[in-house]
Amino acid sequence: MEGIEPVAILCGGRGTRLQEHTHAIPKALVEIGGRPTLWHVVRIYAAQGIRRFLLLTGYLGEMIEESVMTLEWPEPVEIECLQTGLDTPTGGRLALARDRLSGGSFCATYADGVADIDLAALVSAHRRHGRLATMTVVRPFSQWGVAVLGEDDRVDAFEEKPRLDHWINGGFFCFEPDALSYMDETSVLEQGPLPALAADGELHAFRHPGFWDCMDTYKDAVTLNDLWGDGRAPWAVWERDAAGSGAR
Repeated sequence: MEGIEPVAILCGGRGTRLQEHTHAIPKALVEIGGRPTLWHVVRIYAAQGIRRFLLLTGYLGEMIEESVMTLEWPEPVEIECLQTGLDTPTGGRLALARDRLSGGSFCATYADGVADIDLAALVSAHRRHGRLATMTVVRPFSQWGVAVLGEDDRVDAFEEKPRLDHWINGGFFCFEPDALSYMDETSVLEQGPLPALAADGELHAFRHPGFWDCMDTYKDAVTLNDLWGDGRAPWAVWERDAAGSGAR
């Protein structure tokens, strides 16, 4: 996957829906299995051969920088932190990193989403279609069970937390440098640049049918920690070559 680095990781969020954790630490440092979510995100990329990372920090960014320096990284990685402002929106953070991202194709993601994504397939799809941006899309499971209705609104059955019919933004991106022209310091990536890229025919979807989840609420924190604790963490792609050794 040469020529697709660095990975820009959006680490500036406050995590307001994770108040149980983020009143004292930034969202990126909320832990799964005793390690920050950011550690898991970096390793998803590093285990698949990507080594350079640019962390776009904001809220309590100094804590993220300190954590990066003290964490153990099984793969050799090069990590740089760039303070992009306390309240800068997602697209604004990428815009502020323009000088570091304009050298060629680059990946970007959030610091709170984990998946068993095949990054080589994502990069290949991006290069094949030739557009400015590729967005991984996923179909998450519903938070609720649903009632299956029949004639005259008769309840025929119940389905426990089915997979949703629609695809949503899964947060693993590939961009060409010219995609940054759609962003400025005030841009919310999901509300301005991505819709504009789509309107211009410059945004392609990469469908990821596998596991995906994000550290968004306390319930998500419990779910992800339970999966890790039970040895059932699908995003731990670095264990694929361990032949079931269980080494972490």
